[in-house]
Amino acid sequence: MRLTPERVATEYEWVHARAETVVPIINELRDDLGELFDTEVARVTESQYREEVDAVFADGDLAVNVAAMVAILRELDVEDDYPGFVVDELLGRELAATISGTQPLRTLGEATFHYADVHVHGPGGEPAGVDDLEAALAAGFQERIPGWPWTERESPFAVD
Repeated sequence: MRLTPERVATEYEWVHARAETVVPIINELRDDLGELFDTEVARVTESQYREEVDAVFADGDLAVNVAAMVAILRELDVEDDYPGFVVDELLGRELAATISGTQPLRTLGEATFHYADVHVHGPGGEPAGVDDLEAALAAGFQERIPGWPWTERESPFAVD
């Protein structure tokens, strides 16, 4: 694979256009996890998702890495799928973490990817990596977008 600025732009357009698929996954994740953790989590709009996609791809160093993982997952399809299970999990987890940002959001993005991946199944005919890609985008971007009560307050662990 060769990554050029044009290829990064192509992957940006694909991720940006996937809002109609990814945002419902984000909202399902937030509903499920909010219920599990007994908290209210704000819903995400397609506009919020697209703004965060813009922010990720505006950072060229981040964009080239995200674009590479997106491109691989879009194409990844291992015959009989199971032998490719590890590689799409690895790439999906790393993509979610990379999008999420720094700690602790990075680790939360990875963990959320695994939860999302169990619940996201693409239609037949798509490469096997696409559902992992959608789960990764949902997990990563949902960490970036405000709405979790604990991220809206000052941490009680900060030292003056």
